[in-house]
Amino acid sequence: MAIEHASVQVARKPWGVADLHPWSGIDGSGDAVGELWFQRADKNATDPALLLKLLFTSEPLSIQVHPDDAFARSIGLPNGKTEAWYILAAAPDARVALGLKRQLTPGELRAAISDGSIADLAQWRSVAKGDIIFVPAGTIHAIGAGIVLAEIQQHSDATFRLFDYGRQRQLHEDSAVAVSDAGPARVQAGPRRLTTARTALIASPHFVLERIDLPANSGWVLNATRETWILMIEGHATIGSISASVGDAVFAEADRADIEVGPAGMSGLVAYPGPDPTMSLLEETGERMTKSAGTSATRAPKPQEIVEAQT
Repeated sequence: MAIEHASVQVARKPWGVADLHPWSGIDGSGDAVGELWFQRADKNATDPALLLKLLFTSEPLSIQVHPDDAFARSIGLPNGKTEAWYILAAAPDARVALGLKRQLTPGELRAAISDGSIADLAQWRSVAKGDIIFVPAGTIHAIGAGIVLAEIQQHSDATFRLFDYGRQRQLHEDSAVAVSDAGPARVQAGPRRLTTARTALIASPHFVLERIDLPANSGWVLNATRETWILMIEGHATIGSISASVGDAVFAEADRADIEVGPAGMSGLVAYPGPDPTMSLLEETGERMTKSAGTSATRAPKPQEIVEAQT
């Protein structure tokens, strides 16, 4: 049983940013921050099935692809990597790439990686705040500059680069050709309203991603029968004994917790293993809170919560 305020691991990247406000008080001015990884506060706990991140981009990321479970296990990894992105903020010209403009044979893909023309074959699309993008394993993809996004993924860092904008990092031509579905991305199903408070954004075999929107001063019960991550994206709430504001994450598993929503309401992303939404996840108590919850939009990081990730 667990209800935990997630700790934060910092990954500094060449394409990261200096200012993480309002999502974090971590300073990236000396060495740009590209990712924040949320982790179990209990360091002795087994690794979760899912990994929740925030990404901040000032430059495009590499064009890359992730393996599916079968390929990952064939090279000694526990699982592959399917992921989804929720756009939290985007510059007017922000774009992501998902899939290719046309289907390539393995030989054509190998040649496009070798000569760099894969950059022109990627299918780029504009994104805006609130967009959701599903990236199944095997889908060639990239994230452009000027974006803040939340990512939920299988717990894996298996990434094969096809193009890296001259950063002189290793490309993974053989593995990328082996795992890529080298064509246009599959059509993504749209969001599905579950209740007045819950919208299923993605429902896949690996995870379900929901957005929850809870009204001001309302009371709820979270029934986390399995691993569950909550990321605060608007407002404030107390979840169990945890005071959570924008940028905070809470982990729960095999436990129940009261949620008291603050006077500005609360919106969050909720993720848990798939394939189907858990209809008993959230229940309204019918009570309205009379005390005021805090409304701080961000908080300075606590030293014990921050770990520097390998880059």
